[in-house]
Amino acid sequence: MKQSYDFNIKQIKNLSVEEKDFRQKNLDLFYKSGFPSKTIEDWKFTDLNLILNKNFESISNEVDFESTQELETIENFKHNYIFLSNGKITSTSFVYEETNKILIKDFDQKELTNFNSNNTLTLLNNALSSGGFSLEVAKNYKLKKPLIIYNYFSKGLKNKILNNKNSIKLNEGSELTLIEYTNGYIQSNFIKNTLDIVSLDKDAVLKNILIQKSKSNGHFYRYIKGSLESGSNYENYILSSGLKLNKIEIEINLNKDHSNCSIYSALNLVDDQHQEIKTLINHNSPNCKSHQKIKNVLNDKSRGVYQGKIFVKKIAQKTDAYQLSKALILNDDAEFDAKPELEIYADDVKCSHGSTSGSIDSDAVHYLMTRGIAKKEAEKLLINGFLGEILENIYISEVKTFLEEILERQINGH
Repeated sequence: MKQSYDFNIKQIKNLSVEEKDFRQKNLDLFYKSGFPSKTIEDWKFTDLNLILNKNFESISNEVDFESTQELETIENFKHNYIFLSNGKITSTSFVYEETNKILIKDFDQKELTNFNSNNTLTLLNNALSSGGFSLEVAKNYKLKKPLIIYNYFSKGLKNKILNNKNSIKLNEGSELTLIEYTNGYIQSNFIKNTLDIVSLDKDAVLKNILIQKSKSNGHFYRYIKGSLESGSNYENYILSSGLKLNKIEIEINLNKDHSNCSIYSALNLVDDQHQEIKTLINHNSPNCKSHQKIKNVLNDKSRGVYQGKIFVKKIAQKTDAYQLSKALILNDDAEFDAKPELEIYADDVKCSHGSTSGSIDSDAVHYLMTRGIAKKEAEKLLINGFLGEILENIYISEVKTFLEEILERQINGH
């Protein structure tokens, strides 16, 4: 089956002539290549064109934005929030903060963002993007409570594609813990194509946590591009189990000295779920650190993929870069693919990468069974310990407890 496209820029209202021309140019470029396939090196493990052909009869960008649905919030800890319906802001609350220190608004689509044009999904986003948000935190302001972005999707999304852009800017010395929380089981197939632009000024700190609560037939793609200045710190935690398809590309540029980046992932995949994490960490300046730890537990016919590249410029002496991926494969039909890369032009660096995969330690299972624990429960305990290590660096106790509960529910199939 080959799906048909029904992409229409006319669905987007109030376009200037310049913006309309920009969007049409990007759409025309997209049509020349279409959705990426395994013939492209970056997509060799996730043939998106083939996957979409199998799951979609047609794809349209004609989407209604709902704002009347009942919204479920997290009660585990106090927090600020932004509600997004199909990617569009419907409400916000910053009752725990000095609101004059935080700017939140709809993303200005007239900012004609055009980078990574070799990626056809970016071209499609440039052409069809609507909704999305811009968030900016004032200089030296540290949010007192975490910010949760609640993502909700309407029921009428069968064969639809949502394209959104988001911008997050932390000015000098500011700090934010940001949790992106996707809730609700959507049975119909749809596509979510997101572009995130992250900018951290000097000594800014962003902890970004991505959570998928329940199973969904959504096909998600997210491209995160971050720029870090001197002394800034970016941490990304990915707990997105449950989506039928999910690919996250993260490109981080460590532009000034003593900037740091950490990427952690704990995924528990079942059925035929397919998830890929692809990272590119560019060490563009001396004395910067990056740390990546990716963990997958794979069951049934699921597939996990990790492609990670560390690039070190000649000027980037004293670089400290670490990359590790591990997988527990619980079924012969499950698959894990890893492609770690190092490209280093500096000579005074400490860089390492590694990848391992295997089954659960049978000796450890046997030991727990001798202590009166049933085999299935013993395996769950070991899986929990394997994935739970990812959360060690979460220092807000209420948030860490909440994330541990999310992981445990995913492991138990909830």
